[in-house]
Formats: sequence, C-alpha cells, structure tokens
Amino acid sequence: MTAVQQRTVCIPAIGCEGCIRAIRAELAELEGVIEVQADLAQKLVQVTWQAPATWEAIRARLVEINYPPEELTLPT
Repeated sequence: MTAVQQRTVCIPAIGCEGCIRAIRAELAELEGVIEVQADLAQKLVQVTWQAPATWEAIRARLVEINYPPEELTLPT
C-alpha cells in the first residue's frame, strides 16, 4: 500500500472562491490526488495525495495554472 502524503502551502494569488474551485478542479485531474482543502482568508491550500501523484507534479500544475505555491516556514 502506498503511503498517503500531505502538504500545506501558501498561494498568494488566491483571491476568491473561484480561485479555489480552479485549483481543486486542476489538482483533481492528477491521478493520486485524494483531497484539496483551502482557506481563502489565509491563502492556504492543503493537498493530500498518494502515488502515482508526487509533490513535484502537484507543484508543477499549480505553477502552470498561475497559482505558484510558497513553502510555509515555521517560526523557530
């Protein structure tokens, strides 16, 4: 069984619910993407996936549709 992975990123280009719908629709086309959750107010997107999807493929799709993600940095 393939491990399920999850990543939360900031997507500054998110401006409305339409942006979130577009991101969800595009990522849903990638085989292996299980769930996409978004927080409009904080501009955060959480993606859950398993193989054959990879973070590299998910990130590339986000960049392709003009929603490039920024990695979150935790305070130290």
